[in-house]
Amino acid sequence: MTYMKAGRMLATLGLTGAAWMSQVAGAETPYEGSRFHDVWEQVSADPYAVLPQNEVKVSKFFVGLKDMLLENSKRTLSNQSDLLPYFEKLVHPNGICLKGTWNITEPNPYTGAFRQGTQALIIARASTALTNTKAEGNRAFGFAGKIFPTADAFHDELVKTANFFTIEDLGGTRKKHYLDSVNTNDIIRISPTFTAFMKGLEGLVVARDFPLAEGSNLQTALIRELYPISELGLKPGEAAVTPIWLKIDAAEGMPRIDESDFRDELTLANYPDGLRFRISVASEGSRFGDKAWQTIGFIDVEDTVVSESCDHRLHFAHPRARKKW
Repeated sequence: MTYMKAGRMLATLGLTGAAWMSQVAGAETPYEGSRFHDVWEQVSADPYAVLPQNEVKVSKFFVGLKDMLLENSKRTLSNQSDLLPYFEKLVHPNGICLKGTWNITEPNPYTGAFRQGTQALIIARASTALTNTKAEGNRAFGFAGKIFPTADAFHDELVKTANFFTIEDLGGTRKKHYLDSVNTNDIIRISPTFTAFMKGLEGLVVARDFPLAEGSNLQTALIRELYPISELGLKPGEAAVTPIWLKIDAAEGMPRIDESDFRDELTLANYPDGLRFRISVASEGSRFGDKAWQTIGFIDVEDTVVSESCDHRLHFAHPRARKKW
């Protein structure tokens, strides 16, 4: 770490209360919705010839004295767009995009796209929050989803999507397969075997900027609420009922593919019988302890692509926190 980088970091950490409030404030970007086929067409338009190894490093978090991670964090809260002009994903730079269906098959008390009988289109992105993508090192797996309130892949009308974010362990694990990961919307648990990412300035900036953008504390910023899903398709006056926790993991019986890079592992061609993830939810339990998980459905993957637009155009909006932890 250079003295210049350290100086920039210290200067940024010394924000005044007025600067804090001005950075949290921001105008909402108007959002009319998207068409599923338009979004997937863009995401699959520019596949890589060679898989990139985009790095997570503090030098990308700052341009001069401008905190790019903070700016990006605020944008994900205020901009609902499904596609953006080219941008850098500063924490989850390497991913693979998945097209499929979101299917809720089991009775449950929740509303919107959690309701039993729901079948909707989904575009998801499996990623790692660390630089490393290969099995010989720590990988912080994540799974973000964008649910479209329709089962018609060629719908003409614009529809507004519901986004969710799940991560296994922001400190990373040494699991050999992505399909061994258990991703949830609550990342309060971070392994004690931190990588250099979490030990260094990168981890410090992440821990500061996420709650700063939200205007909350770190514990609140580390849980991504699920009300966009439970409110999707509600009738006027209908009250939403939302689970606290969401879990995405591999469906039972899924084979494990021995590829070093998780993006190669998840390529759909490796799964002739299909690639499926389970959808589980819970509202009873504790953040640090056991939860009363109920599996309510599944995600079936119909196509995958590793592309420039997957990494640099596809945008997932974060829901603002309504509950303080």
